[in-house]
Amino acid sequence: MKNYASCRRWLLSIVAALAAFTLQLPSAMAEIVTTDQITAPTPADAERAKVQAFLERASVVEKLHAMGIDGIAADDRVGAMSQEEIHALAQRIDALPAGGDFTNTEVIILLLALILVAILL
Repeated sequence: MKNYASCRRWLLSIVAALAAFTLQLPSAMAEIVTTDQITAPTPADAERAKVQAFLERASVVEKLHAMGIDGIAADDRVGAMSQEEIHALAQRIDALPAGGDFTNTEVIILLLALILVAILL
């Protein structure tokens, strides 16, 4: 019986050691990355650019000035927004009618949402 117990203990220690080694070895993968892949704009960059382009429209600039907000302050506020906020705002811009035929109420709601988000930050 003593021989069986020592054999069992030895076998369990081998299995435990093998399990520990296999669990600790992470697999790694490497491949060559080109400069174009690194510098390619991400969807997040595209959404941020869409919001910036929206703020540069003449009608939006007029509304901002009417509300007492200059372009630099609006750019700073957009820069301080999180990616989720930018994504939500870009989706809202995409939902606007295609011909730029949106009402003053929609512009004001959009700007108020932008200002509210900037204040909360």
